Amino acid sequence: MRGSFGMTHPARTVARLGRSARRWTALAAVAIAALASSSCHKSVSGVVGGPHTPTGHPVLFIGNSLTYSNNLPGIVSALAQQAGDTIDAWYVAYPDYALVDHFQSESTIRTIKGYKWEYVIMQQGPSSVAINRDTLVLGAQLLSQSVREIGATPAMYMVWPDISRAAFFDAVRVSYQTAAQAVNGVFMPAGSAWQIAWSRDPTLPLYSGDGFHPSVLGSYLAALVIFERVTGKDARQLPAVAVMTGGAPINVPAATVRLLQEAAHEANTIFPAR
Repeated sequence: MRGSFGMTHPARTVARLGRSARRWTALAAVAIAALASSSCHKSVSGVVGGPHTPTGHPVLFIGNSLTYSNNLPGIVSALAQQAGDTIDAWYVAYPDYALVDHFQSESTIRTIKGYKWEYVIMQQGPSSVAINRDTLVLGAQLLSQSVREIGATPAMYMVWPDISRAAFFDAVRVSYQTAAQAVNGVFMPAGSAWQIAWSRDPTLPLYSGDGFHPSVLGSYLAALVIFERVTGKDARQLPAVAVMTGGAPINVPAATVRLLQEAAHEANTIFPAR
């Protein structure tokens, strides 16, 4: 699997390190593997560790490849620009990381405490089975101690199961809702938005070729959900042009963009933030 982030990076930056992950079983670490890197980092104003805009929404993402694939935080920032708003999105992500792994990471904890974030958005794998749900809740609770210390609001970015486990979407939702409730945080139902979008057009290519990671369209839909939660603005009021990091347009018909915007809004309406 390609890509990870060894420190905090602005969402518009591409900086990836190949790294095998620690996996947890029965809430305990069972392995730590070696690191191989390939990195290209460009900081903002020569400083890494926090946003530099006094207005807008400073947001930190903590997760794994379901966050850094297609630079999801960068798409969220681009959506805010479309709406005349600012989301200064930064992120710390490693392949296969669970939230308990991030709790053990000095870099992650230092990043959380290094700036007065408005939201810290957390994500791990689908976590649809009981043991992984427990780990998700535990990791969210552990990280939220640092999140609350700096006055930020914790949020849970719901993902999706792999394509072979499509029947488990609702179980994934319950896991992330449970974690959000456990930390009195905000629930962001991206996976549910995928389901709603497919109910209207089953041919939408939201998965990438591996049947687990999101396609660009899948990341765009997830970003719409997060954009609404962070800004309080209606995704249906955005232009009918899908964008990537930096505002680069995605070649998608306007009707499809409207469908995805409606799906994101409906998911956020059906499943409240708290």
